[in-house]
Amino acid sequence: MKVIPAIDLMDGQVVRLLKGDPNNKTVYSDNPYEVAKKWEGAGADMIHLVDLDATLQRGSNFEIIRKIVKESSVPVQVAGGLRSRQIIEESLEFATRIVVGTIAFKDPVLLLDVAEKFGKERIVLSVDHNDGMVVINGWQQSTSVTLDDAMRDFAGKGFTEFLVTNVSRDGTLQGPDLKNLENVCSISKINVIASGGISQPSDIPKVKKSGAYGVILGKALYDGKISIEEAKKLA
Repeated sequence: MKVIPAIDLMDGQVVRLLKGDPNNKTVYSDNPYEVAKKWEGAGADMIHLVDLDATLQRGSNFEIIRKIVKESSVPVQVAGGLRSRQIIEESLEFATRIVVGTIAFKDPVLLLDVAEKFGKERIVLSVDHNDGMVVINGWQQSTSVTLDDAMRDFAGKGFTEFLVTNVSRDGTLQGPDLKNLENVCSISKINVIASGGISQPSDIPKVKKSGAYGVILGKALYDGKISIEEAKKLA
């Protein structure tokens, strides 16, 4: 199982939000380049780089992201606010892969066009949910689509790479949502990265047992409750 630290950017700083709330943030560093190098040096398999300002439509950290990716020695998946053909294609020019959520639900034709051009293996579908119901637009908008239906629909269209986050667990250190995770990991021929709720080293074997391809480390990593080295041994 891949160990993937998250670097969430807001105003050029490395932050963590509680349940995606921009008014409830903790700043961990003013130097995202240094943080990326730190996680690389610790043995990260990949870096999950998120532009929260773009996600919330309040700005952009695009140039910072481009520089981090170009200087990185490990694969980087870029996420956050990728909702137009232009920004998606510009990101795919340098990122190993991109993570899209809202656009996958709002403009499936664009999604398929981009996937055909760049390859479905470079498109990670972020299926964010609140206890089983999909949410979009930076977790601000609810839908009537279930997590299971969304995952099976995309898998049926040939997509294999997924990021699944239960937003009610994100940043809470309450432990991962294993029930929903086990369910989606049972879908054949897909890779699922689990995100949200990791609180301690003992969570890692549980996520691995669920069948996940990878695990995102966020608040627990930044708060020192788990290290990348520990996580890799358990993964």
